[in-house]
Amino acid sequence: MFDSEMIALVAQAFGESIFMTVASSIMAYVIGLPMGFILVASEEGGIAPMPMVNKILGAVVNFFRSIPFLILLVAIMPFTQAIVGTVIGAKAATVVLVVAAAPFVARMVETSLKEVDRGVIEAAESMGATPFEIMRKVLLPEAMPSLLLGSSIVTTTILAYSAMAGFCGGGGLGAIAINYGYYRGDRVIMWVMVVLIVLIVAVLQSAGIYISKKKDKRL
Repeated sequence: MFDSEMIALVAQAFGESIFMTVASSIMAYVIGLPMGFILVASEEGGIAPMPMVNKILGAVVNFFRSIPFLILLVAIMPFTQAIVGTVIGAKAATVVLVVAAAPFVARMVETSLKEVDRGVIEAAESMGATPFEIMRKVLLPEAMPSLLLGSSIVTTTILAYSAMAGFCGGGGLGAIAINYGYYRGDRVIMWVMVVLIVLIVAVLQSAGIYISKKKDKRL
């Protein structure tokens, strides 16, 4: 069951899961964070109202968020092939994870920014701050605890997606659980992978909550 070969496979899969989660989270935030700021700034009554931009971007975000992950995984295979040259493995799964997670990040960021007290924004506007200065010096610092807490939710969601990617050759712990646990009927291996994934989720969530509390000036 857990001979040296299997242990090596699990160690490799563990590394792939961490790689997919971390790399996808970073790239999803590189894309999703600006999108979230634009959604908040461009809405009616925002610091830089652009209704048409807001509607188009909102529609794009809603469209990609509505596609089930496994369907998206298959649907964008040509795009994945063009980007990384393959449709299997951790790198290929990372591309799909970014496409799936970026809209989710945008909405999480939008929600966090909308929690900022409107009075703080109005005070910055009254002092002549530009929209970009308000976003960088007011919205971002004030929303930081909520953004950090949201990031832990995003990373755990991406980890769950990466496990599902194992159904289509995405690699990681999900692939071990499916290929060696489910298909071969070895429930021990399958549940060990589940426990490992749960442990990673627990660590990520705990880290996110801890850092969020440290950055929260209200506490």
